[in-house]
Amino acid sequence: MKDPVSAPSVSGARSISQQQSACGHLLILLACVTTAACADESTPVQTVLEATSWPTDGWSRSAPEDEGIDGAALAALDAQLAAGAYGNVDALFVTRHGQRVADFRYAHDYVEINSSYEQEPHQYNYYNPDYHPFREGSSVHTIQSITKSVTSALIGIAIHRGEIEGTDVAALSYLSDWEIPDPDGMKATITLEDVLTMRPGFEWDEFSLPYTDMGNDAAQLEASDDWLQFVLDKPMAAVPGESFIYNSGNSMIMSAILRAATGLHAGEYAEQHLFGPLGINNYYWKAIPDGLQDTEGGLYLRPEDLAKIGYLFLRDGVWDGVRLLPEGWVKRSARPWVSFPTPENPDLKGGYGFQWWIIEAANGDVPMKYGGLGYGGQLLIIVPELDIVAVVNSWNIYEYSDQEKVGTPVVIIDHVIKAVH
Repeated sequence: MKDPVSAPSVSGARSISQQQSACGHLLILLACVTTAACADESTPVQTVLEATSWPTDGWSRSAPEDEGIDGAALAALDAQLAAGAYGNVDALFVTRHGQRVADFRYAHDYVEINSSYEQEPHQYNYYNPDYHPFREGSSVHTIQSITKSVTSALIGIAIHRGEIEGTDVAALSYLSDWEIPDPDGMKATITLEDVLTMRPGFEWDEFSLPYTDMGNDAAQLEASDDWLQFVLDKPMAAVPGESFIYNSGNSMIMSAILRAATGLHAGEYAEQHLFGPLGINNYYWKAIPDGLQDTEGGLYLRPEDLAKIGYLFLRDGVWDGVRLLPEGWVKRSARPWVSFPTPENPDLKGGYGFQWWIIEAANGDVPMKYGGLGYGGQLLIIVPELDIVAVVNSWNIYEYSDQEKVGTPVVIIDHVIKAVH
């Protein structure tokens, strides 16, 4: 049964160089930002392997060894996670060749853990256990910014269905219900591609301060009465399409575009054209004060269902013989439109696609992987070469450093990858 959607009660950008420096903490393992530049269009995505089974009605279980994974290594990782070696990890879900090979769950008393924090009852209070990390005692877990990746898939579906013309359309042309201050005409040139690749050009900073600090632009966004207007009122810091600035408010533009183009809110559209075909029946999607759904971080899913979305991408946007995403959409989504030099680790190169993070080895020795990353330790990772999809759900928002909060789920997945024979 789907969790109902209801409206929530909710209670100056710094320099681009500071923004990029903060990205270094976000991508210490998924690549650090110094400068942003368009990557070569020819960047390859690994060959898509043919599916042997479809988990619409649930994942079939297989022994790790039968899928070429060291079961003892997974058991050792499970023991580490259960002992709290990586903080508050709630779930690790791993599939290979379309088979479930690991489904580890860990119970944490979030009522007790959050007892010393403010318990104001609204769904953007990250310390209220009614709302985070699980939704009101249900099995659905916040996926935070992986919501952006899922919403990007919905944009792709709408393009495939002819409801949106393509990624070169003027993004803000769909936002006729909002005022768009645009003294120099730059905002009118923002394309959907710019939105998908985090290059609209708005002045924005959500990395210099914690998300729980009201000086953070994302925190101000979530406390505002009109999220889209908050974003649209921001001055321009760069020409659209030229500079990468991570901007959760930018991802809310996708919510308004979907509503205008399809007549449905993101969750309603997903039920019909993504969740429904994939057999995802249990979710929650936050609504914001103006009625739109929160496409920057408001989706809750079970790990096994989030893995289905990863599997759709692993299979090139086709599900059980039916194409849901446009031909070539996965390749475009999972190539680095923005590339990140990694001086701290020259063996890696990373980037950002259509609301997906990408990491490759500079020398080709490490399998290319891409995925969604979310606050608190959420990770959906897709490793095409190894035919792996994996999910980590955590809620490490407390004593951990920012680097540990982001890096921990990536370290966990690296253990899984190393266990492959």
